[in-house]
Amino acid sequence: MAGVLRLGLTGGIGSGKSTVAALLAHLGAAVMDADAIARSVTAPGGPAIPLIRHTFGDEMITVEGALNRDRMRSLAFADASARKRLEAIIHPLVEQETWHQADAGAAAGHRCLVFDVPLLVESAHWRAKVDAVLVVDCTVPTQIQRVMARSQLDASAVQTIIAAQSPRLRRLQAADAVVFNDSMSLQVLRAEVDKLAARFGLSLTANPDRLHQA
Repeated sequence: MAGVLRLGLTGGIGSGKSTVAALLAHLGAAVMDADAIARSVTAPGGPAIPLIRHTFGDEMITVEGALNRDRMRSLAFADASARKRLEAIIHPLVEQETWHQADAGAAAGHRCLVFDVPLLVESAHWRAKVDAVLVVDCTVPTQIQRVMARSQLDASAVQTIIAAQSPRLRRLQAADAVVFNDSMSLQVLRAEVDKLAARFGLSLTANPDRLHQA
């Protein structure tokens, strides 16, 4: 992938990471969404389903044949070893599909590949596979407020999810650039993303829907 910028994108739940990814995609970057890929491999007929059934039993599979996310979430938060067994199934499949999409993006002419990986900082190998890390950050109260507003979770449930993620300081220490998305309007956030594109040596051409490495 010579001449292609590989940008790692991460942030805690409710930080606005997905919005930043969408803005980068609008500029022409190819975005590999690890969460979306994880959902696809655990959907009915997904390659992770037989392995999950064998490891955790039929009770972790819905009648439609997908991963029962609610049951698995409860088990994973209560039992760290169960979470590790689940990750050992899903992560290799997600990484395989991520790089398949990245190769396709580079072949299609995208000069910026964005790896949207929630666990990028926690991973032992992801940092070495990207050229720079962009962290989308906000305060914990803002995280809780945003997640409660978009889901059926209460504050304590959101706090449990936040506690299971990498500490905010650890993400910030791993960052090459930070977007502090605490009270930004979408317009201001878009302007910040444009600035970051320039900082990473990226610039818009005559075609505003494509982002190329300078």
